[in-house]
Amino acid sequence: MLKRHNQVFFSLLRLGDGALAFLAWELAYQLRFHWVNWPEAPFPPPHHAYLAAAGVVALLSMVAFSVADVYEANGKRSVRQELLTLIRGTLVLVVLGVGAAFFYRDFSFSRMHIVYFTPTLFGLLVALRFFIRSLMSWMHARGKHLERVLVIGSGNSAAELVQKLQGLREMGLQLEGVVEVKGKEASQIPEDVRRLGSLETVAGVIVQNRIDQVFVALSADEQHRLSALQEVLAEQWVDVRIVPDLGGFRTLHVAAEDFEGIPVITVVQSPLEGWNRVLKRSLDLVGGLAALVLFGPIMLLVAALVKLTSPGPILYRQERMGLDGRIFQALKFRSMRVDAESSTGAVWATANDNRRTPIGTFLRKTSLDELPQLFNVLRGEMSLVGPRPERPVFIEQFKSKIPDYMLRHKVKAGITGWAQINGWRGNTSLEKRIECDLHYIEHWSLWLDVKILLLTPFKGFIDKNAY
Repeated sequence: MLKRHNQVFFSLLRLGDGALAFLAWELAYQLRFHWVNWPEAPFPPPHHAYLAAAGVVALLSMVAFSVADVYEANGKRSVRQELLTLIRGTLVLVVLGVGAAFFYRDFSFSRMHIVYFTPTLFGLLVALRFFIRSLMSWMHARGKHLERVLVIGSGNSAAELVQKLQGLREMGLQLEGVVEVKGKEASQIPEDVRRLGSLETVAGVIVQNRIDQVFVALSADEQHRLSALQEVLAEQWVDVRIVPDLGGFRTLHVAAEDFEGIPVITVVQSPLEGWNRVLKRSLDLVGGLAALVLFGPIMLLVAALVKLTSPGPILYRQERMGLDGRIFQALKFRSMRVDAESSTGAVWATANDNRRTPIGTFLRKTSLDELPQLFNVLRGEMSLVGPRPERPVFIEQFKSKIPDYMLRHKVKAGITGWAQINGWRGNTSLEKRIECDLHYIEHWSLWLDVKILLLTPFKGFIDKNAY
């Protein structure tokens, strides 16, 4: 809805950002070779080569800023969030630009030019956003480019919707008030929200307040009023939107679609479909191969130590559950005796566990025992980032005790994840771990995966709770 309301605005913003990228590239050329010229260049390179590159950079900016979610319009952003997003977009564009220049062998671009280009572009982007914010505030204060919204309902769905709408005036949506279905004493709508009338007066409320959009957010016990309401709204010019009452359903990437003429709402689905799946798999392949090269010598050393310090195989294969409940064999360096579970069956590892091999404690504390799972990543059974895979025997215990536990299997299991870098691994709260896993799935982006990978060496490897 927000994207549709601001569709023209964001299209113009994309073009404006592309023009600013072109301008920043040209300004950086002038700064580097004419105005500042430090360090001094023996002679300026051909201007036409940089102008041609500026056009490429302008096109790349549209890709980079889309990847960095610069044009995300799902809600209000603070100034700090906007600045961080612009920093991210600028850095992604610089990386893409440097990568393109690396493969273009006919001309060598100045590295100092990139140094000038980066802050120049960021400054221009910030200035444009400041101008736009000021302009939109001026327009909204005068009632321009506003959609006036009415909410009908009294229950929890209506109350949550009202709370969201109250913070979206900056995005062009103005909540005029509510029409309650129940009496005020039974309503969950906050006291400070305007009450505009009753169901019997909806038609008059729409006319008097010049309403553009009506949100019908009826709770389960209010649904019987829908047919009468439908007759009234059918005679009005307003856009009508239905907010379904999903009860206790945990939503995961909700989407509405037209299925052969029937409106369908999906409440649970994986975020990794289409290009998202391609991007994540590409990161897994590139990152997995790079990690194998980086950690290969360490893995050979660990393999030798495992073999020398205890009898048995170097690798340990254990059944784990991954994407959509599929079972696979997770690989680990063996850190316990071969017969560790022969008498106990599947049990959690504990502190001072006497089943561990001489170097088992060190391997588990440092997570070095999990490095062979890079092969699981390359085989497509796991991802670099995702919820940690669990054993099926434990999942049977957890899924009925922990709400929404099975939703974590809507993405591939990972070597590291949001829970791990936040300290929820090993002998810690399972509920908190699942909460982190679901947060990761709900907010997934390629940038979030990169962020988790960068933080893992500092927060995810060594853990006092890993036994």
